[in-house]
Amino acid sequence: MSKPTPEVYEQGKGMDAHNQAMREIRSRKEASYDPHEPTRVWLDEDNTPDGVKQSLTIILNTGGCRWARAGGCTMCGYVAESVDGGSVSHEALLDQIDVCLAHEADNAEEPADLIKIYTSGSFLDEREVGAESRRAIADTFADRERIVVESLPDFVDREKIGDFTRHGLDTDVAIGLETATDRVRHDCVNKYFDFADFEDACAEAAAADDDADSGVEAGIKAYLLMKPPFLTESEAVADMISSIERCADVEGCHTVSMNPCNVQRYTMVDDLYFEDGYRPPWLWSVAHVLAETADVDAIVVSDPVGHGSDRGPHNCGECDDRVQKAIKDFDLRQDPSVFEQVSCECELTWETVLERERSFNQPLTR
Repeated sequence: MSKPTPEVYEQGKGMDAHNQAMREIRSRKEASYDPHEPTRVWLDEDNTPDGVKQSLTIILNTGGCRWARAGGCTMCGYVAESVDGGSVSHEALLDQIDVCLAHEADNAEEPADLIKIYTSGSFLDEREVGAESRRAIADTFADRERIVVESLPDFVDREKIGDFTRHGLDTDVAIGLETATDRVRHDCVNKYFDFADFEDACAEAAAADDDADSGVEAGIKAYLLMKPPFLTESEAVADMISSIERCADVEGCHTVSMNPCNVQRYTMVDDLYFEDGYRPPWLWSVAHVLAETADVDAIVVSDPVGHGSDRGPHNCGECDDRVQKAIKDFDLRQDPSVFEQVSCECELTWETVLERERSFNQPLTR
């Protein structure tokens, strides 16, 4: 892994002890990646303010999130998949886009209406994706209906969003807020910004929405982390319900995506997991939160990555696929009654964990 320069350490942000530990953990990475190939690309369907749309999801391979290079979030291992050296050229980024378009042409009957672009960092951070590349990508997808790009709140401003809305693209900025509780975000996730910064980013998106031509929309999609390290299952559930409710009340935030934590390599969560100090959330917890927040004024969705595996959100192993299917059904229909149609004996174990797990004895079960 490339060694960050001193200015990348983002002095004064986050917890110094977390950052120091995370830099040591990330230094164990040995793999290298081709800057002309995207990290991942796939086709799916997603719920949007305009209904369910076919989607093309692109994970661009960049030089990595600047905050992750400083140390970064306790659960995020995506920087381990980044290109060495800290930057990727304009030409290489457009080569990655070409690979993704070829994948779509080979596997989809028609172009997707929704484009989702992630960098495992901040697409709007011009250290990762320069203005020239951002505008070229906007030009490339000008014939689609909607685009989602990823960013920390620091880099969200109406002018950058305008690069997309000027093409008639409805534009959403996905922000990894993780939680609406500042203390949890700072101490458990090691993310440096406050909820007020998220509100400011939503205000910038709302301003871009006002500036856009009639019929073109701009907004925020909040990404929340279900069960950061150091929280018990019941604490994580309570914090997630509260966070979804608070996000839904912010003008400009129309969608909340709850991401159940999974154990990624080269992270603090990975170290905790191998020392029996962390268990990913129960799928029952995910279903419970979705049911409890179904009436908020926002679309609430979840896509549990690695469901059913020890390193991903899971129940007992027997019911995981059924619960995951119900979650996916809820994402598209927003109908909590889907969860009444799945049950398993392990629900009793989950309920016991909610009742009895404490900080000193977690995880109570694996």
